[in-house]
Amino acid sequence: MSKGSVAQMDGSLSSLPRYPSHSLCEMGELTQTGVVQHLRNGQLLREIYINKHKLLLSDWTAKQLYLETTGKSRTLQSALALLYAFLPDFDWKKINMRHQWSTIFCSGSCDCPMRNHYLEEEQRRQYSLRVKNNDLEKIYVDMAKIVGIPTRQLRASNPIDSLLCYFCHNVSFPCTKTGCIGMEHFKVIKRHQLEDERERQEKKLYFLYALLATHPLLNQTVNRLQRIAEGKKEEVFVLYSAHDVTLSPVLSALGITEARFPRFAARLVFELWQDGKRPKEHFIRILYNGADVTFQTSFCKDYYKRSSKPMCPLEKFVNFVKRDMFLVFNSTTYYDACRRRPL
Repeated sequence: MSKGSVAQMDGSLSSLPRYPSHSLCEMGELTQTGVVQHLRNGQLLREIYINKHKLLLSDWTAKQLYLETTGKSRTLQSALALLYAFLPDFDWKKINMRHQWSTIFCSGSCDCPMRNHYLEEEQRRQYSLRVKNNDLEKIYVDMAKIVGIPTRQLRASNPIDSLLCYFCHNVSFPCTKTGCIGMEHFKVIKRHQLEDERERQEKKLYFLYALLATHPLLNQTVNRLQRIAEGKKEEVFVLYSAHDVTLSPVLSALGITEARFPRFAARLVFELWQDGKRPKEHFIRILYNGADVTFQTSFCKDYYKRSSKPMCPLEKFVNFVKRDMFLVFNSTTYYDACRRRPL
């Protein structure tokens, strides 16, 4: 049994339910399947970081954790499910959850006009590709008739998200008096999504958006890793409970082009390692859904070719975030990159 009953919650988080107890699951809410996925995530992390590496001991304190979530019930509940399985001797009173209003976790560095510019250009690219796809338009028209809404409304609602909820929970797609949404609808939409991902990588607009969108979060990560490397003992475990629109640009900015669009309960982990023989030398490993993707990153691809160590020097990640992220914008700072128009 867990101890205590009250967790510290920022602002509006305190009004959100701690676990899904609804009899009818509304769109966008965490299901019992989702809870189990995050409990499993927590168990996997516990086996490695608690049982094997002793990252946290049974007398862990709230200061050793940094926890942050957006203001959606599903992200809060996902975080709590993971923590319940991960932490030794779980204690509600030691949980201090911070509220992040932005889905890109930009905190106090959200003012970035060029980020918005590249996002708008990327959305135009998406729209242009979508209107060229006659099969997709036919499917949208057919689905709109079935559910009884205007085609433009269905198109704007991004139906792949809704269909994935049915598909991933092994639930039949909805039916009405007019007909049923079926696998043929799903396949056309999914095929278009894969085509969109391919073009997105070719055009690079999303990549430019991703660099500016994720710099504040990656900069926080680098600063925290540097503090730990210097010997600080606080915030040794950090959890951001976020969304696919948070994780996808992070993967893109890091240069992990082989990663597919984030699935439900996807996880990205940054590990900090210390050289046992040279204590001042530190390295990072990056894991995506348990797979080591460190050497898929743009800043460590070359290092892999000439090193026997299966990790990336911390300073390479630091240089990437503090300097190299801005080179494509012909800038040296985040502030300048956010305001410099492309030539």
